[in-house]
Amino acid sequence: MRSEQEMLGLIVKTAESDARIRAVIMNGSRTNPNAPRDIFQDYDIVYLVTELAPFTDDHTWIDRFGERMILQMPEAMDDPPPQNNGAFAYLMQFADGNRIDLTLFPIARLHELGRDSLSVLLLDKDGIIEPFPPPSDSDYLPTPPNAKAFSDCCNEFWWVCPYVAKGLWREEILYAKHIFDGAVREQLMKMLTWYVGMKTQFSRSPGKYGKYLKQYLEPALWDLLQNTYSDADYEHTWDALETTCDLFRRTALPIAAHFGFDYPHGDDERVSAHLRHVRRLPKDA
Repeated sequence: MRSEQEMLGLIVKTAESDARIRAVIMNGSRTNPNAPRDIFQDYDIVYLVTELAPFTDDHTWIDRFGERMILQMPEAMDDPPPQNNGAFAYLMQFADGNRIDLTLFPIARLHELGRDSLSVLLLDKDGIIEPFPPPSDSDYLPTPPNAKAFSDCCNEFWWVCPYVAKGLWREEILYAKHIFDGAVREQLMKMLTWYVGMKTQFSRSPGKYGKYLKQYLEPALWDLLQNTYSDADYEHTWDALETTCDLFRRTALPIAAHFGFDYPHGDDERVSAHLRHVRRLPKDA
């Protein structure tokens, strides 16, 4: 596997040797001082170019980056639909395990390129890029909820839980799992994000999809979170749903107390009782 030094050298030298590429910016986890370092971190790169067409008319120019395992070009796809934002991306997974997500962006539209707090300027041939401050994850930190956001999260969580129960009683495991791992878990993860924010004064991020939650949750809560993931066994999924409700409650209550929000105890009690009732219902009810 090529080293970070080799990969960055290749990325920058490619730009230096091509007059059409005027600047290079790196974003993402490799610039994040708080992100754990490992060999699977992507190289999120932006090439600011004079024109897109000379690159996109013949994609073979990317062969210089190495032997690819698979390539995706989102702007050349129909499903999912392209963003049509004036950029063109090459998502390249290489045979040696490295990955480059390379975005071409026209330098004439530099004013439209957002500034990301996780950015490092690797090359600027014309000195036209405003210097970036030291990279930080400030753009990605959770923000405190207001009373409406907290109330909406609680309402949606308790509203969708009966859907899972209905699917389990009907023995429609795919339906139940879809709701559970979609709508229900979305609200749980939102509450856990606020919980971590509250514990860290909103100075730490739980990471994409909660990948750093283990660092910030108490061991008992982390164990509960792991137990919200079950196999396709019906009883195991019922257990996971009950655990999910317990974890949601355990994190929502201290958030409510901390911010002075109202927790919907009545919704919790009525829905929880309903879930227990449906679990006990005979199949010929």
